[in-house]
This record gives sequence, structure tokens and C-alpha cells, in this order.
Amino acid sequence: MPEFNQPLGGNEMPRFAGHASMFRLPTQVGALGLDVALVGVPLDIGTSNRTGSRFGPRQIRSESVMVRPYGMATRAAPFDSFQVGDIGDVPINTFSLEKSIEIIEHFYDEVLAAGAKTVSIGGDHTITLPILRALHKVHGPVALVHVDAHADVNDQMFGESITHGTIFRRAIEEGLVDPAKMTQIGLRATGYAADDFDWAKGRGVQVVTAEQCWYQSLAPLMSAVRERIGTDTPVYLSFDIDGLDPSVAPGTGTPEPGGLTTPQGLEIIRGLWGLNVIGADLVEVSPPYDTTGNTSLLAANLIFETLCSLPGCKRRD
Repeated sequence: MPEFNQPLGGNEMPRFAGHASMFRLPTQVGALGLDVALVGVPLDIGTSNRTGSRFGPRQIRSESVMVRPYGMATRAAPFDSFQVGDIGDVPINTFSLEKSIEIIEHFYDEVLAAGAKTVSIGGDHTITLPILRALHKVHGPVALVHVDAHADVNDQMFGESITHGTIFRRAIEEGLVDPAKMTQIGLRATGYAADDFDWAKGRGVQVVTAEQCWYQSLAPLMSAVRERIGTDTPVYLSFDIDGLDPSVAPGTGTPEPGGLTTPQGLEIIRGLWGLNVIGADLVEVSPPYDTTGNTSLLAANLIFETLCSLPGCKRRD
């Protein structure tokens, strides 16, 4: 059995001490030798309301010290299954969104060329577009599971075609995503026009509003999503923390009431098991708006669950 990187245990070093990498895993420059690269993308100049998600990767890493290496319910053992490492942050240009988009895409080109999957820590949702552009060069159009309070299919915002609220319109227009195998879950609240919600539906996207999720398990929904996508199609997960209700995830830039519960968020990610998941991101955590750290802690656990849902993740006996 190969020697995989293991998280530093709480009995080896107190959880409040030591190097603050994601899950207290070893760090390295570049993705060579990794099956899964954990990547921070500290960008928030694409956001339209409250900033602060540039601090998301650092705070989520800090809170990830509480995440242990095995899933209690799923019995998943990602660190016995894959070589996982933290390769640090993309060196974005904090003064230029346009240049940052190029930097992110090039960074992911190199990671994918090294043969690693990526699980990314945002940063605002703008980061997903350059990641999808890089993935498209390898996989072609991908299926997408998108958890969010917002559809992010605006044509423009303040005259700009690329922001955190326009990326999935661009992704569909550019052919990065197959809309017939795209599902958006958790959309809610208010908009400026029906097109804010209906544009994606008109192109074949499955849109599941938050109201459709209230008071029920999402396991049946995810069973239908798996059937719709199929087991061979490359699938990407993009999880905006504001898809969850602000009562459980207040630390975000654009909170909306009436969102998904934590168990529902877990059901969505665990429901990806059996699909050909090729990558994922967790975005829009803004630590300044949750001084308890609980939003970042929740985000770290969701990222762990994502690792558990990657194809090939072993289950313990």
C-alpha cells in the first residue's frame, strides 16, 4: 500500500498549534505526485456586496484542524485512498479581476497537467469560471451540480461580463458546461426580473429552488441527479456557502433567508458518490461576518465530505 499523506493528529500536536494547512496535511509547491490538490483562491474583487472572501482560504484552513480523517457516517477514508496535499494559494492580482482570471486559469492548467484533481477553497464565485475553462481543455463540457442562493446567470453587472453573478451564463455560452446535465439547488429570495431565474431553465438546466427543498431529505433529489448525469460523465461541484441558510452560515457576502440546512448540504455532497466527480470548489465564505468561525468550520467539513465523494474513495470495514 502506498504511503499517503496523513493529517497531523490531535495527539501529536494540539489542534490549536502547528502549521495551519488544510486538514493539517503536508504542503508542497505544485501538484506533482498528488491525486488531489487542495488549492486556495483568495479572490473577492468579483463580488457585488460584502467583501471579505479573500480571507476564506486562510480561515477555512485554520478551522479545518477540527476535521478528523474518517467519516463517521459514511466510513469514508479519503486520506487512505488518495495522495492529498495543500499546494497553497493562487497568486491572484488583487487590483485586476481580468488579470486574476487569466492567472487562475493558467495555475489550474499546470495542476491538471500534473495529473491531480482539484478541490478549491474560495474566494468569491468568480473563481469557478477560469477553473471550468481549464477543466474544459482536459474533459470537454462537464456536468455541474451548483449549490447556491443565486443562479449567477446575469448577463452583466455594472457593465461587466465577468463577475461572481455572471459566471454560469458565461460557462454555458462558452460550452464549458452541458446544461442538460446541470442542476442548480437552493435558489431563492428576490431578483430584478423573471429572467434572473428562468434563463438557465430555458437552456435545459434543472433548477431546484430552496422552497422545493424545505422540510425534506434531499437524498431522493440526488438519486435523480445521479440518474440524469450518468456514471461516466465528468462532474464538477460548485458549492456556494450562501446556498445554506444564514442561520448556519452567516459568514458570507450575499446572505439570503430561507436556505438549505446543514444536513441537506451534506446530503447533496454525499449524493455525488457513484458519479465521476473530477473536481469541486467551496466559495463565498467571508470570515469577517462570522466571528465565531462556525461558517469556516462548516466549510471545512463540506470540503472533507467532497473528498469522501470522489470516485475511488475507500470505505472502512
